[in-house]
Amino acid sequence: MLAYHTSLYRDTPLILSVTGVTKAFDGFKAIDDLNFYLEQGELRTIIGPNGAGKSTFLDIITGRTRPDSGTVVMHEQDGHDLNLSKMREFEINRLGIGRKFQTPSIYKSHTVYDNLVLSLNKERGVFATLFYRESKQDRERIMEVLKNVGLEKRVNDLAGLLSHGQKQWLEIGMLLAQDPRLLLIDEPAAGMSDEETERTGELLLSLEKKHSLIVIEHDMEFVRQIARKVTVLHQGYVLKEGSFEAVKSNPEVIEVYLGRKGKKSQQN
Repeated sequence: MLAYHTSLYRDTPLILSVTGVTKAFDGFKAIDDLNFYLEQGELRTIIGPNGAGKSTFLDIITGRTRPDSGTVVMHEQDGHDLNLSKMREFEINRLGIGRKFQTPSIYKSHTVYDNLVLSLNKERGVFATLFYRESKQDRERIMEVLKNVGLEKRVNDLAGLLSHGQKQWLEIGMLLAQDPRLLLIDEPAAGMSDEETERTGELLLSLEKKHSLIVIEHDMEFVRQIARKVTVLHQGYVLKEGSFEAVKSNPEVIEVYLGRKGKKSQQN
């Protein structure tokens, strides 16, 4: 049975449910009774000051860190629920959850094309790699991804020669080559020029509905460009959720971003 999120207008199937999750390090609660729900095909933006728990949140979803309490559930399209809290990192990755870190992780001494070949959702291992032969389907998939990320003209260039923004797009392409259901993207606009930032926003918006996305970002102009629904994290809990304009004008959010003590409010 599919899990649904009841809204004012419709019942929308969920892909991810995070319920009552808490994680402490040496007595400090990085995540504090967190509840979070993501709809299938949704692009959600998460913001929050340093230390709000954003990276730990992604670590918990991907299995790098196990929660002390609570559950993280991925809802399959066939109606099955998978408890990610009890799975290992590589098992979660195989379910179609891909993560992009702030610093691009690419094979700089390989061509752009080869980076995508190495990222295809294929069997891994020494023998599988040695005897791999590119199929027409693989090539078509790679060229489709290159077009999506705007690198079709750099196909034979070494990845290390790309600009910072292009390296970010290549890494997003490497995730797309794996045909993920859920993409977790950490500060994609960091260090980019204004033009690269705008193009990155357009890229992420083009992925909406085809994939579910969680994007962590500090650049508020970039957030304004891509935001559908914004979740504000503070001290490990959800301080506020809503549209960009509603979040931006919320007094508690303003206090948090001004560095004053934000008062913990009920999660929405």
